[in-house]
Amino acid sequence: MASVNLVPADGAPAHGARASRPLIGLGDEQPAMFASPLWQQLHTNIVRYIAPYDAAVRPTSLSRARAWIEAAEARHQQILVAFYHSDYTATRPPSVRSYQLDVRRFVRLFPHVRAYQPWDEANRGNVRGRFASPAAPTAARYYQALKRACSTCLIAGLDVLDQNNPRSTLRYIAQFKHEIRRLKTVMPRTWGVHNYSDVNRLQAWRTREVDRALGGAIWLTETGGIVEFGHAFPNRNGAGLLRAAKVLKFALGLLAHERRIKRVYVYDWTGTNGVTTFDAGLTDRRGAPRPGYLVLCRFLLQGDPRCQMR
Repeated sequence: MASVNLVPADGAPAHGARASRPLIGLGDEQPAMFASPLWQQLHTNIVRYIAPYDAAVRPTSLSRARAWIEAAEARHQQILVAFYHSDYTATRPPSVRSYQLDVRRFVRLFPHVRAYQPWDEANRGNVRGRFASPAAPTAARYYQALKRACSTCLIAGLDVLDQNNPRSTLRYIAQFKHEIRRLKTVMPRTWGVHNYSDVNRLQAWRTREVDRALGGAIWLTETGGIVEFGHAFPNRNGAGLLRAAKVLKFALGLLAHERRIKRVYVYDWTGTNGVTTFDAGLTDRRGAPRPGYLVLCRFLLQGDPRCQMR
């Protein structure tokens, strides 16, 4: 199995990286990304995968996770795994004991993965008939359980969605921190933020408010331009592709001013082309580059002639 660099305990860039600039990588759930010449030419070395918390005991979920993680390790990537609801019991959050047993099994199966998030978009809320999210005190207990399951791993604290009105997000953060103190658990030093609502309106105030409430090192574990998402972000006649590219350029521009942001995971690589309700892909379903890919390519490679639409 390929070896990977361990994540520094403080969430800072690995040895040799420029301290003044965040590490930038991709989030995606399709292992085909790693075979793409377009992805390879970006020369990024961090990736993020969302796995059901019970993947280790569900053969289908485990097979998908194993294929993705092995493809990432073959490319010497530092992997961040974010746990999420089960594919089989999505509307019922697990007990803390069940969660700890299942994530411990996962950690043992993938010893080279050294960075985790307890729950993807923990503050997302419940969507009736689709999935449930943990209350803030439960999310704190999941964090504690994951720390116990992998005491030598970097465990990011909350992974939160900013939301159009961030008041509920700020309240969730406060409740989480209150429970962490009540449990007498060490406060997380690294936090995850998804700032879709902010950057897709070409704004930055939500990101700053959420970052201030969290404190510590911030990882934008999902960010980027939305190509299509319901009525709020349509893709009529391809306009969503250009809008998403503009948003991604804006989002990357924030990094020069937000010093607490240490990592950025652009989400995601594979576009759905209308197959699902959410599409933020840098490439289409056939793997061809979209305008957003060119923005990221030019940002990372700084004028490289390869960053042109084909």
